[in-house]
Amino acid sequence: MKHIQIKGLDKPVSKLIMGSDFFRLDNRQEVSDVLGHYLAIGGNTIDSAFIYCGGQSEQALGIWMDELGNRDDINIFTKGAHHDQNGPRVNAEAIRSDLFTSLERLRTDYIDLYALHRDDPAVPVGVILEALNEHVEAGRIRAFGGSNWTHARLQEANDYAAKNGLVGFSFSSPNLSLAKAKEPFWSGCVSVDEEALRWHESTQLPLLSWSSQARGFFTGRYSPDVLDNADLVRVFYSDENWSRLHRAEQLAQEKGVTAIQIALAYVLSQPFPACALIGPRNEAEMLSCRDGAELVLTPQELAWLDLTAATV
Repeated sequence: MKHIQIKGLDKPVSKLIMGSDFFRLDNRQEVSDVLGHYLAIGGNTIDSAFIYCGGQSEQALGIWMDELGNRDDINIFTKGAHHDQNGPRVNAEAIRSDLFTSLERLRTDYIDLYALHRDDPAVPVGVILEALNEHVEAGRIRAFGGSNWTHARLQEANDYAAKNGLVGFSFSSPNLSLAKAKEPFWSGCVSVDEEALRWHESTQLPLLSWSSQARGFFTGRYSPDVLDNADLVRVFYSDENWSRLHRAEQLAQEKGVTAIQIALAYVLSQPFPACALIGPRNEAEMLSCRDGAELVLTPQELAWLDLTAATV
């Protein structure tokens, strides 16, 4: 398993990050099995969030680490300050409340990678950075980032941090996939565009992509006449994405792999540090992710897949 380094962490971060939005207290055997398969391929970073499964995701992860005694071997990536029914919650009080609850659920006294699950552009970046730096200084957070923050806000925040002697954002976690989202999957979600890709290349800020494989768009289960997944139709069904799928299938055939492995390699072959959040539910799917992560695509192949060049 390949790794990247994120500022603030002693341990490297595996290029494949295991998602836990299906971890619950009533499927602990599945959780244990899946995480066992994940460790077997060399993974060491697990993604969760304050809101996942009503908090059970973090609880199940905490129990698993406690039982195996492997907390120091694992990078925990969790998120907080998500909006609720009353609106945005990106403020010092919500960050503190969510963070302390997450620490308790996870049975740990620190989070390796902490992300704000959403942004609130109405709140000045300085206020947010001051709140996060308090927790870094206290040792509760090793590194922090933005999930669904635009690159413009990240740049503004890191400019403020540099000017005021504060720790800045060490990573970003938007959606990046070969299939391009026509609209946000959920309110407030951010998918990177060409400008954001160039910004990441320029700054080399690590990107941890959610829905890195476009929620199964490249599995072969979907075609323009298969309309049973309303969210996939709404977000990813477009002529351009069907063309990207066709190209991924063509390149996969040439390389003796699958289209979904090509889609994963697209994310991980970017010209900046990039990781992919994955959600395999069994050993076969895990091994497919492992093999896809070993593929390295050339800049020409990336451009051709993404329809920005005519030929490989």
